[in-house]
Amino acid sequence: MKSSDYRELIVWQKAMTLTKEIYSLVKLLPKEETYALSNQMRRAVVSIPSNIAEGEGRNSEKDFVRFLSQARGSLWELSTQLEICEQVGYLNNEQTECAFGMIIEVSKMINSLSNSLLARS
Repeated sequence: MKSSDYRELIVWQKAMTLTKEIYSLVKLLPKEETYALSNQMRRAVVSIPSNIAEGEGRNSEKDFVRFLSQARGSLWELSTQLEICEQVGYLNNEQTECAFGMIIEVSKMINSLSNSLLARS
């Protein structure tokens, strides 16, 4: 599967939207978290569309599936970090609801794309 541009992948587009959402949420965290939880969340969320783009640019569907798996791992890492933010009282459910919804949506899209690529190889 080679599209002309990874930017055409809806899963990449949704991951980019999630990235913007997380960057907005991170701004709400306390300053003492700037180099800890905030940094980890930014790194995890940036990794999601980055791995999708890198995988699409590889020469094989097998490589693409591997990079999608890495994106999925970063997605679940981010989900855990959001849960931590809620449990320690930095963010509330109302603030994280949209991000959690996007995480589920991107996860389903990654799974579908992975399954489609695996079925073709």
